[in-house]
Amino acid sequence: MAMAAPLTLVVVAAAVAVVFVGGGVEGWVLKEGFYEQSCPRAEALVKHYVEQHVPLAPSVAATLIRTHFHDCFVRGCDASVLLNGTDGAEAEKDAAPNLTLRGFAFIDRIKSVVESECPGVVSCADILALATRDAISVIGGPFWRVATGRRDGRVSIKQEALDQIPAPTMNFTDLLSSFQSKGLDLADLIWLSGKLTIHSSIY
Repeated sequence: MAMAAPLTLVVVAAAVAVVFVGGGVEGWVLKEGFYEQSCPRAEALVKHYVEQHVPLAPSVAATLIRTHFHDCFVRGCDASVLLNGTDGAEAEKDAAPNLTLRGFAFIDRIKSVVESECPGVVSCADILALATRDAISVIGGPFWRVATGRRDGRVSIKQEALDQIPAPTMNFTDLLSSFQSKGLDLADLIWLSGKLTIHSSIY
């Protein structure tokens, strides 16, 4: 039997999947099975690693959702939140909203597995999106289709994360404005920021 997933977690996972399904960066053309020719086992490799390790630490699923969301909200879903600062310049992960993010090493290990079979082919952005989906499925949440073909960003700026990631102190007006600046609307705000108090579980 699959592990139980809190309904709140499931709703947030589904919301991230739907709201950011397009990758969030203009010019990217995503499609299911993007790596069918260049790295046929890419998605299977990610899924296998997640299925092996998430049951040992189920909280990783929530960690990946939060990391995926924070990544997508700044520069689109380009894995820029995974980058380290260079030449004394601080990156997105150094910004206060991201200091409590976890799962970087988990994604690095999956990336190593995929790289061992298909060097330089599968983006970290796609690995994060796939791993998030698979982790939610492993703990008993929904499984959704993930279009792939994201490109990894090479720019990661701390101030952009500070300026763009919604702060917990924001009022409703500020939150809505923040979401609208990303092309999102009230429905997206409710899905992604709503504080549900439902304690039901699904199996």
